[in-house]
Amino acid sequence: MNKYSLISGKVSIMLRSSFFYLFISLLLFSCKDEKVVSIKNPIAQREAIAVRNKAIAKYQEKKYNNAFYYFNTSKSLFEKLKDSANIVYVLSQMAYIQQINGDYYGSKETLTEALPFITKKDVYSATINSLFGIADKELSNYEDAINYYKESIKEHPDYSNKERNLNNIAVVYMLQNKYDKAITIFDSILKIKTSGPNSENSKARIMDNLGYALYKKGLNEKGLLLMQKSLEPRNGITEDYGSIESNLHLSEYYAAREPQKSKKYALNAYETATKLRSIDERLEALSFLMTNEKISNNTQYAQKFAFLNDSIIKIRNNYKNKFAKIKYDSKKEKDENEKLRLERAENLVALKEAEKDKVILFATIIVTLISLVTLGIYLRKRYKHKTRLVEIKTAYDTETRIAKDIHDGLANDVFHAITYTQTQPLTNESSKENLLQKLDDIYSRVRDISRENNDINTGPNYQNNLKEMLSTYNNSQTNVIINGIEKVNWEAVEDLKKIAIQRVLHELMVNMKKHSEASLAALKFESLANIISINYTDNGKGCEESKITKNGLQNMENRISAVKGTITFDTEPNKGFKVKITMPK
Repeated sequence: MNKYSLISGKVSIMLRSSFFYLFISLLLFSCKDEKVVSIKNPIAQREAIAVRNKAIAKYQEKKYNNAFYYFNTSKSLFEKLKDSANIVYVLSQMAYIQQINGDYYGSKETLTEALPFITKKDVYSATINSLFGIADKELSNYEDAINYYKESIKEHPDYSNKERNLNNIAVVYMLQNKYDKAITIFDSILKIKTSGPNSENSKARIMDNLGYALYKKGLNEKGLLLMQKSLEPRNGITEDYGSIESNLHLSEYYAAREPQKSKKYALNAYETATKLRSIDERLEALSFLMTNEKISNNTQYAQKFAFLNDSIIKIRNNYKNKFAKIKYDSKKEKDENEKLRLERAENLVALKEAEKDKVILFATIIVTLISLVTLGIYLRKRYKHKTRLVEIKTAYDTETRIAKDIHDGLANDVFHAITYTQTQPLTNESSKENLLQKLDDIYSRVRDISRENNDINTGPNYQNNLKEMLSTYNNSQTNVIINGIEKVNWEAVEDLKKIAIQRVLHELMVNMKKHSEASLAALKFESLANIISINYTDNGKGCEESKITKNGLQNMENRISAVKGTITFDTEPNKGFKVKITMPK
């Protein structure tokens, strides 16, 4: 029994087979529902659907590069039509193509792009969660994979979807050596009587998985009986995909007991996998043949394995690079088109700034008074720092941050309190009580700002602390997804920039919680050469770009600019909110 067959072969076959039917069902569903949105621009819609259908045709021909390109092109066209259903569909197909070719990190990034366009829980959201589960399973994030499979069941409780995901959950349990849990799930599926064109194949697959789990638990005879029984209805079909996994399971079972039988089953699996062009299963069959020491002349299988394995690694790496380039070229073109629009928006923001002069003047007086107190507090701490330059820089940054918090959070409240004293008779007891309540609220806000400005630990635990902070906003009302944070080498990032990142992301999450009413927020971290990139997206109510600063987000721009970075905002009313942050390490 070899390591390759235990880790990368048995379980992957079970998953790929079940997911294939999931993909086909989604494909058929989407093709029947082309009129997803009202036809405001029938010519543009026909063009988008034609490109999408061309991508489907290329996929069916297994021309994955071309299919990925046309799916990506159709996505841009559907975005202009605001056709959310088709956007989610093509992104799920792009993610599936990436998974076929072993690009699981890229697949998760593509799936994350689809999240803001999911408007309800249905077959689309269920499929996205299943794809997330498969990617995390292949990346050994087993608990995350199980959670995604369970979410898929909740979002589309159709029995076929439930059966597939329960099977996938049981598969993950086997990877974790939790065979009792896996056996319980497989057994429960078999007890339910089903009918349909694929019911016999599904029953055979589950029976084989159950037999394999029993064998791995040590119940050899019972497990063997089920594995043999599951293979019987498949023997009459010359090119049945499910027979591959059955033969591989039996080959492993007989590897140490009856080598010749093991060889026979492995050869059966290899022949079928070759006919169906299933590379992974061919490799697994060869692994049994080349590691079986009791088979004569098994070196020929080792040579085939090495050649085939080297070839598929090169091919899949090539696919990953091509997929990334297709998305990069498309994004570059889109960014160039957006640049002029952003410049116009910045001009409008500048005009709006002039209208706030009176409020800013009043806020500046308050900021100056509180800043003097804050500056004194930070100057007392300066002797704990190594150099005077760091002391002054830290105090200045903190002063600026608190000043902006006060401006954005307290200026209006203080202004209203002053107006109240000028318009209400303070001799009245009710008026006095109202004024005291307003002043007490202002005091509480000042105290909260003080609490928010504690020191940030920029040491080895920075990544975990940052992720923990972001995760606190993940609750029953809002789902927060964090992607790629572990890809950044945080030890290479300057402390001041770490502090700026955490402060800005904290303000961004607070803004989301207070204003956006979002049910979904996603953060994607990337590290490219000497640049850090952070992309934030939510599906909240958004706002007019000209009103961004009124929501307190100008403070974020100041923080990022202070560390020589850039931050851009993209939002419209009821269209969600997007933020992109870039800065040198």
